[in-house]
Amino acid sequence: MQFSIFSLLGSAALAAATNTVTFKSLDDVTRTVHFTPNSGLASVESVDVPGNGEVKVEIPEAWIGNWYAVSEGADNAAGMLGEVAFNGWNGLTYFDVSAIVDPSDHSGVKKMWPASGSDPISGCDFFPCPNAYYLPDDVQTKVTSETDLICTLGNNGVISRRDVDDHHESPSYKRDFVQGK
Repeated sequence: MQFSIFSLLGSAALAAATNTVTFKSLDDVTRTVHFTPNSGLASVESVDVPGNGEVKVEIPEAWIGNWYAVSEGADNAAGMLGEVAFNGWNGLTYFDVSAIVDPSDHSGVKKMWPASGSDPISGCDFFPCPNAYYLPDDVQTKVTSETDLICTLGNNGVISRRDVDDHHESPSYKRDFVQGK
């Protein structure tokens, strides 16, 4: 009987887990984060991230899409992208930072990693770097079993996470995973 109660509690905890992205600003600029879901998936409302602040956003189950950040007062144009496939193949989370749309955006999306602080990391503090997508056939997608991610925004010249360099030795995968293909 105890085993079934513990199993039930464990299942309930897993069912209650939500997908989240915490956006952390590295500077004093307020930005609006705009989300674009893959076709047929739920929309996620844009959020304002105050300068030097952070905002946690809940993302729908099995959501696949991307986001970009626009600095206050700037034109709404996609720049560096954060891309994710939550609850993807084998229930894993696939993510990456992509410079394909606008590699000159050095003040929007910077880095992404699992909220527990463990590897893998996509993106970098200073672009260009070898840890982001620049071409569609680059192999840069990261994978984690976590459903909570951190995404840094902005440009203050300070390392955003520990004192690590921007070259990370974690495995990378083809872009198809983050696009749900």
